[in-house]
Amino acid sequence: MSVAFAGNSTTTGSREAGPLRVMIVDDSVVIRGLISRWIGAEHDMEVAASLRTGLEAVNQIERINPDVAVLDIEMPELDGISALPQLLAKKRDLVIIMASTLTRRNAEISFKALSLGAADYIPKPESTREASAADIFHHDLIQKIRHLGARLRRKAAVASPPLAPASPAPAPRSPVARPTAPVPAVPAASSGALTMRPFSPQAPKVLLIGSSTGGPQALMALVTELGPVIDRFPVLITQHMPPTFTTILAEHLARSSRKPAAEAVDGEPVKPGRIYLAPGGKHMRVVRSGADTVIALDDGPAVNFCKPAVDPLFTSAIDIWHGSILSVILTGMGSDGMRGGKDIVAAGGSVIAQDEASSVVWGMPGAAANAGICAAILPLNQIGAKVNRLFAGDRA
Repeated sequence: MSVAFAGNSTTTGSREAGPLRVMIVDDSVVIRGLISRWIGAEHDMEVAASLRTGLEAVNQIERINPDVAVLDIEMPELDGISALPQLLAKKRDLVIIMASTLTRRNAEISFKALSLGAADYIPKPESTREASAADIFHHDLIQKIRHLGARLRRKAAVASPPLAPASPAPAPRSPVARPTAPVPAVPAASSGALTMRPFSPQAPKVLLIGSSTGGPQALMALVTELGPVIDRFPVLITQHMPPTFTTILAEHLARSSRKPAAEAVDGEPVKPGRIYLAPGGKHMRVVRSGADTVIALDDGPAVNFCKPAVDPLFTSAIDIWHGSILSVILTGMGSDGMRGGKDIVAAGGSVIAQDEASSVVWGMPGAAANAGICAAILPLNQIGAKVNRLFAGDRA
């Protein structure tokens, strides 16, 4: 059974105005009802349909024409991972957020869904009767719908810019849509909109990376290029992710980089040659223990609504490496990493941010860029090469 609201559209194009249309696909009537109420309370989104199976979603996608789909993994008739490619085949620009409970199997399926075109994932609480778990699910889901949906509309606006008078020669600095060929990172910086800093004159001795929405794909692409750095220097990563998911992400990072990668363990020494990933549900810091630098995990409150958070890692590293820190802030919602990045820059280190065009959500890197703390703002496919050059002795 489906319930549709706000007038079904008969076209498959994305709307550039009005509320985001959200299709909920879940075999749990409780979850469907909960998400429907949350969406109904938001001014900028509406429930386009509430469906029980992936098969219903595939059969009705063209009539419903949603902007965003919240897609359960385990459903009768057609499960989420099977429905995903069929939905994208019928509506290429559909934003799909996979929803699943925190099991290893579902976490593996969520990673597979990302490789098949899902925009993001969200863990469902084991029980909606747990107030804190339901509150986190509520907050995270609404934010993901809002930010991912907004990105969809920005892309649609760039693809279909307003009509302008014809000109025989293109303006060299036109702000309208750019060609698909590689472009310099964040063109706005060249016109003075963003303040850039010089790279630190100090040689980096550690690489710190923070990421969130879109981070798993970005991290797996980036680490494939960082072999020379990983061999000689420690690499520490905080990705906003729940437990179980970080375990699997570490395994994927190890395969992608062909280097040792694992969730960090409290008290273990930090050494070159391996990747340390903050485990889900714990903040990761670094501290001195005698002559060694070791991992310190803590179960304190969320920072920037996140646990693990990037800021605790960034700020703790200053006491160990001072100004010899290179930090990279990748795609993600919110502003986590910006305050820690400010502290790193104040101590003499450097910050690189991923550019907007290659980010799934330009929240975290955008906050750093707009705070004026970045020495470079680069497309994802240029960050690895730049990091390698900086660790090899480049200072510009």
